[in-house]
Amino acid sequence: MSVFKARVKEFEDALAEDEIDLSYLRQLCFNGIPDVKSLRPHCWKLLLGYLGTNRESWKETLTKKRALYRQFIEELVLPPGLKEDHKLDAKSDCLNDHPLSEGAESAWNIFFNDNEFLLQIDKDVRRLCPDISFFQQPTEYPCDIVVNSNGERRLHQRVVPSVLKAANVERKGLGITKINLITKRSEETYEAMEEGQEAHWEVVQRILFLYAKLNPGQSYVQGMNEIIGPIYYVMASDPDPDYREHAEADCFFCFTALMAEMRDFFIKTLDDSEGGIKNMMKRLSQMLQERDLQIYERLKSQELHPQYYSFRWISLILSQEFPLPDVVRIWDSVFSDEQRFQFLLKICCAMILIQRDQILQNDFASNVKLLQNYPFMDVNVLLSKAVSL
Repeated sequence: MSVFKARVKEFEDALAEDEIDLSYLRQLCFNGIPDVKSLRPHCWKLLLGYLGTNRESWKETLTKKRALYRQFIEELVLPPGLKEDHKLDAKSDCLNDHPLSEGAESAWNIFFNDNEFLLQIDKDVRRLCPDISFFQQPTEYPCDIVVNSNGERRLHQRVVPSVLKAANVERKGLGITKINLITKRSEETYEAMEEGQEAHWEVVQRILFLYAKLNPGQSYVQGMNEIIGPIYYVMASDPDPDYREHAEADCFFCFTALMAEMRDFFIKTLDDSEGGIKNMMKRLSQMLQERDLQIYERLKSQELHPQYYSFRWISLILSQEFPLPDVVRIWDSVFSDEQRFQFLLKICCAMILIQRDQILQNDFASNVKLLQNYPFMDVNVLLSKAVSL
């Protein structure tokens, strides 16, 4: 038996147990999940806590969660004044909830407020992962109650992209510099599909919209689209059609679980908290100082602060620094580590150390360019370096 086949069998055996040994599965996944069958989608669901370790509970969990997600679409994606059958709802169509109402409880007022963050989501998802065509392609499993609604449930039709300013909305929580999170941009924005069909980016738009609606304290922050992209890609590429059909719902709950762990990165008022982004960058700086004082001093003397490069590395889990297949491989290891964000810091530290010779030679401008546009490299070499730390 080849090494690859033996490795696949290890995963299959681990996932076939009645009670999954999560610590053993973590060890297997840490070295990369084979890109065959449904191994990666299954493992990510377990590693992110969407599925429990009791195999018998999976069917019930998936059935319940997928039904709940459908309920979210039915209740939160339809404009006010319309019922399921697309006829005007007499109760809604009364003077006490007029489209111009500014009352806090007014469904119309909520509708127009939602459109503010929907504008940014629409802009961001239309340019998702431009290095592959996947997100522009039609999904095999469009949401029937959306694509056959005469456009009434189509979120992109609620906002007109042309009214967006050309400038990026940037998170200004750090005070030192405006940092544009998104580097990989498509030249053109993706087109929406005709009635009866929808592209993968439209599905991602709906997931992010529902997440923002259900998490008003956090809502939508630019960059979340870069975190959801790889998760959705993995779920929607599942070779098993029974799982692929429910990629949208499964992605929503996996994304929600991951965001629960990294919410502090996206809430400006929590920047200084233990799990906040400022503290994470400080810890990276300390790690670099302990591992290589010369590099640390070099960057310090050039006043090349971690904010200039590692803000994006950490907050987007490196999704902007590498091609999508490499990001997925890195995430296998990050998700597998029980202290996943500590390991993420080790990867970031390894990225700097690997460029040691260059950094010591370069001037400030060249080092900024090097770290903000990280050169192509074998991610397995990078992960091995991170493990050695």
